[in-house]
Amino acid sequence: MGFRVEEDLLGKKNIEDSVYFGINTQRALENFDLGSKSVNLDLIKDIALIKKAAAIVNSNLKELAEDKAHAIIIASEEVIDGKLDDQFKISAFQGGAGTSTNMNVNEVITNRAIEILGGKRGEYNIIHPLNNVNMSQSTNDVYPTALRITAIRKIRKLSSCIAELQEELQKKENEFSDVIKLGRTQLMDALPIMVGQEFGAYAKAIARDRWRIYKVEERLREVNIGGTAIGTGLNATNKFIYMITDVLQDLTGFGIARSDYPIDVTQNCDVFVEVSGLLKSLSVNLIKISNDLRLLNSGPRGGISEIVLPEVQAGSTIMPGKVNPVIAEMIAQVGMRVIANDTAITMASASGQLELNAFTPLIAESLLDSLELLCRAINVFNEKCIKDIKVNAANCRKNLERSTSLITALVKYIGYDTASKIVQKSIKEDKTIKEILIEENTLSREKIEEIMNPFVLTKPGIPGK
Repeated sequence: MGFRVEEDLLGKKNIEDSVYFGINTQRALENFDLGSKSVNLDLIKDIALIKKAAAIVNSNLKELAEDKAHAIIIASEEVIDGKLDDQFKISAFQGGAGTSTNMNVNEVITNRAIEILGGKRGEYNIIHPLNNVNMSQSTNDVYPTALRITAIRKIRKLSSCIAELQEELQKKENEFSDVIKLGRTQLMDALPIMVGQEFGAYAKAIARDRWRIYKVEERLREVNIGGTAIGTGLNATNKFIYMITDVLQDLTGFGIARSDYPIDVTQNCDVFVEVSGLLKSLSVNLIKISNDLRLLNSGPRGGISEIVLPEVQAGSTIMPGKVNPVIAEMIAQVGMRVIANDTAITMASASGQLELNAFTPLIAESLLDSLELLCRAINVFNEKCIKDIKVNAANCRKNLERSTSLITALVKYIGYDTASKIVQKSIKEDKTIKEILIEENTLSREKIEEIMNPFVLTKPGIPGK
């Protein structure tokens, strides 16, 4: 195994000839040897996209020789295409506000561009990672701009996943529109409700999440590229600042806009808290739906058993025949993870100081993790759970008819106190409300049937009038 020697302000280091990264990346690998997740590759690719855009602009402005720019562009495209993925192994949890990640990309693109021009890796007199690849840029404008672009890509994908879930819930709303069951409040018997109405409520909640997440993309389109170190734009010309935004618009197809105050975008990370907060809201709804489905599916003999979730795997190593609601449990756990990520994003964003937030790597890892997890989990939840839910109509009807809550329909006729006494008698004698009403001749049988028609009780108005 051969080595080349590279040098920085801290001294010299041996770098394996086989790798494209350089001394900055090598130090980061040693300093952040956490055995944890490496930087999200989609973020790496969008940093490379910015390097490509910068090379195009600097070449057009005659600040970068055409042959160097061409080599940098080709090398950047190779990173974007995933051909050099194995060169990006730095831990996602790193100090330096993302400098190690930016330098990793700079060095890999540089050494590959040197090869394209016929040189050997490490011959930085041909192309330099800072003087050429990082020209007119800083980690502090490259990294947050790339994070916004990556987040927009994933938000669009997540929005589509949510739309598919909403559609399936609406299908269940229609499919179960004529199946009546007992509603419950605080886990106790309440008024009748259609199974379809329950799924309609789930669909409405997810529809809100879909709209909120679709719209939040707008908050990420404002970027600080060209602001360099603290947003003032030192070492980047006005022409570069305006042109690179236009080039990024063309390369991404996104409505990216240059911030009118890059100092703000450089130091403040509240937009990521806002995005994460909406992912948390989605997670809250997913956990709620999961809890409901698991309760309604509970059984098959000792629980509610009003719906039947798809059976996807055996549930116990000791209890034969047991099947657990594992997909619903999975989506709930993903929701919990996203909420935990939201806490990390909140704390990291609040911990910025003065002109920069040093904790953007944690923000990036947590936000992108949440976006990816939610999209994958929602797809699984939709395909392996929601689409094939069945309803146990007989159990729904039985539980409803035995419930004392049906007395609510007669309050307008017999008063609250009398109704309460009938409920107590029903429970004590283990009889239905209808049986007690008929025995006591409270109202005519015809009127009782009319008032207590459960299908009427799922609609607005006073039953029997």
